[in-house]
Amino acid sequence: MPSHLHLIEAKRDGASLSDSDLQLLVDSVVADAPPQRIPDEQLSAFLMAVLFRGLDQRERRTLTLAMRDSGETLHLPRDPSRPVVDKHSTGGVGDKVSMPLAPLLACLGFRVPMLSGRGLGITGGTLDKLESIPGFNTRLSRQQIEAQVERIGVAMAGQTDAMVPADRRLYALRDITGTIPSPDLITASILSKKLAEDLDVLLLDVKCGSGAFLPDPDDARDLAQRMVRLATDCGVQTVALLTEMESPLGRAAGNWLEIRESIQCLSSGGPPDLRELTLASAAQLLMATQRCPDFDAALAEATDCLDSGAPLRRWNELLLAQGADPARLAQRLCADSLAPVLGELRAARTGHVTRCDARIIGEVIRDLGGGRLTPGAVIHPGVGLDQIRKPGEPVSKNEVLCRVHAASRAGLDHALDRLGSAFHIADAPTASRPLIREVLFGDQPNTSSKPKR
Repeated sequence: MPSHLHLIEAKRDGASLSDSDLQLLVDSVVADAPPQRIPDEQLSAFLMAVLFRGLDQRERRTLTLAMRDSGETLHLPRDPSRPVVDKHSTGGVGDKVSMPLAPLLACLGFRVPMLSGRGLGITGGTLDKLESIPGFNTRLSRQQIEAQVERIGVAMAGQTDAMVPADRRLYALRDITGTIPSPDLITASILSKKLAEDLDVLLLDVKCGSGAFLPDPDDARDLAQRMVRLATDCGVQTVALLTEMESPLGRAAGNWLEIRESIQCLSSGGPPDLRELTLASAAQLLMATQRCPDFDAALAEATDCLDSGAPLRRWNELLLAQGADPARLAQRLCADSLAPVLGELRAARTGHVTRCDARIIGEVIRDLGGGRLTPGAVIHPGVGLDQIRKPGEPVSKNEVLCRVHAASRAGLDHALDRLGSAFHIADAPTASRPLIREVLFGDQPNTSSKPKR
């Protein structure tokens, strides 16, 4: 077997590493102690070599599967009548689709072991949003996730300590070595965790626009294509949506405010764009599993289910199963704000909103305490924005453009100063962009790569 140094030098010089080379590398990432454990400085050098030299498709597949198998994976019984599905989003401002989508999918007959992450920077994390619900426990064991998914069809939790440990170490080093932007490492990181769920079908929501991790649509499309191809090659049927994140999704952004808006969606209300993306996501999974012959039929089935009230009841089952009290949550929903200070940004003129910059809004929420600059930073669950006016909408002078929920008066004043540049108002509306720019499909999956159930 080659040493760690030989692997680094080979990739530095542009060589393609063998399957055994990559397996050795991943084994050394999770090994307990030297000489088997690769030192941080050598692993950092390898990550930088990958950033500059890249990986070919075989290398990406081998690395991803080795990372998946570096720890425990979920094992749900094979049941064609109840496919195992999940959704992953690359993240954006106000992106709360997971909350209404997971119970909707469970009511449509899917099993949904939704393992999510925390926010960093301006992109909110599903776990942070769920933990703004009093008592909600996101730290479930593998056995608890499996049992709950079998019992009620859905669990929403974090990756267990024993799942994909190789990615945990790699990600921590990527964060401090400037190698986060590597598309190969992004793809392997995301998919190793999703493949550990032993899915039948995966839906990817890859966002572009000012509030997205990849603002440029071409870069976002390239990442979507990479992930669809690799996930399919690793044995999971995969569909990707390329979606717009120039403006926040919905009219609320901030952990608790997004939970409240998600419940409105489950109650057949909420903003149209949140409802559209939730239903379109469910429809794509219904088609991918051959439960509906076309998109129109799938959309109609998802719509009927959402409006039946069953997903809201399943959401309450999910709350109870994971330690939250729906009655206490209902009381909290009656409060206009959970933040100490509430203020408004008002329009300086009459006209039409032509821009609502998701990046500025995300930065404001982060600085209010609703996001993180570093992993482990404390989150204030009640801060954020709501009643956000969106592009294309008419406004009158002094009409509210958004409300700001802040932890202090100083925080509110700073937020209002920044938000003035987030909204543009003109005499005439501009043409609206479609929320879903493109749908990308994979070929038939290579099921030999899947773990045995």
